[in-house]
Amino acid sequence: MTFRHQKAFINLFLVSVLWGCNYPVSAYLLQGFSPVFLSTVRICFTSLFLILVAIFNKGLKIPSATEWKYLAGVGIFGTLFNQTFYFTGLHHTTPANASLIIAMSPIATILLERLIYKVKLTVKKSVGAVISLIGVFSIIGVAGGSLKISFGDLNIFIAMLCLSISILFIRGLSKTMNSYVITIYATVLGSVLMIPAAGVEHFVSGWVISDSYLMWGLLIAAGIIAQGLAGFWWNKGVSEVGAGTASMFMNIQPFVAIVASHFVLGNPILLSQIIGGLMVLVGVFIANMPATKPSLAVGSGKSA
Repeated sequence: MTFRHQKAFINLFLVSVLWGCNYPVSAYLLQGFSPVFLSTVRICFTSLFLILVAIFNKGLKIPSATEWKYLAGVGIFGTLFNQTFYFTGLHHTTPANASLIIAMSPIATILLERLIYKVKLTVKKSVGAVISLIGVFSIIGVAGGSLKISFGDLNIFIAMLCLSISILFIRGLSKTMNSYVITIYATVLGSVLMIPAAGVEHFVSGWVISDSYLMWGLLIAAGIIAQGLAGFWWNKGVSEVGAGTASMFMNIQPFVAIVASHFVLGNPILLSQIIGGLMVLVGVFIANMPATKPSLAVGSGKSA
């Protein structure tokens, strides 16, 4: 293993830990800010950071009409819907549950590919999907033979589906744009779309805005470091070791979130979360295992 690969592994691990810690940090921030206002301000700080990066790198190419359509899809589903449902859900559930449900996004993407693009479902993908679904049901609760899902978990589940839909748009964009350009345009567009959503929240229920310097400092740091810088660090690591290897580091996030939530927020670590989380991650791992035959490899390389 070369030094560059070792450094890439360390960076991917640290980014995964950072993103795992971001769940309890976001839950903590929700004690001082209303959900949509929080997500809007945070994404706006991320956008300002990315705009400065673009200026420093002497601008970006102007997207084509087709690319704008894909970018609109990423902005609507990946930012507007995803962030709104995510922070609303996190306000009513635990960071541990949120991280474990979001971890199912690769499986949801595989199923959406099947529904929308008729991508072949291999045996491994089917088995992985079933195992992950059982894991999610054990996390959100099945009692008396019926599914009992909380309002918060339902919102997180919808946020996860929206994230998976946005991934399909990103894959369409990746044919003509690199991840750096996609990230900047989609984030800035998403922040513009979030502003009216924050206005609706203010009209319906009013804003909660903390006057704590610590809260605002964490909010700004989350926007710039956790969403801005970490994304570039992650993409650099992926370019070094490949998407398949890098995707395995994503499995670290839920368990970091569980442990961090326990120590930061005092949330209990539940057996159902551990068992369900392991099943979700095992399902994702099986679904993304490389095919043994070329005929089974359809769509398997881009499912994470």
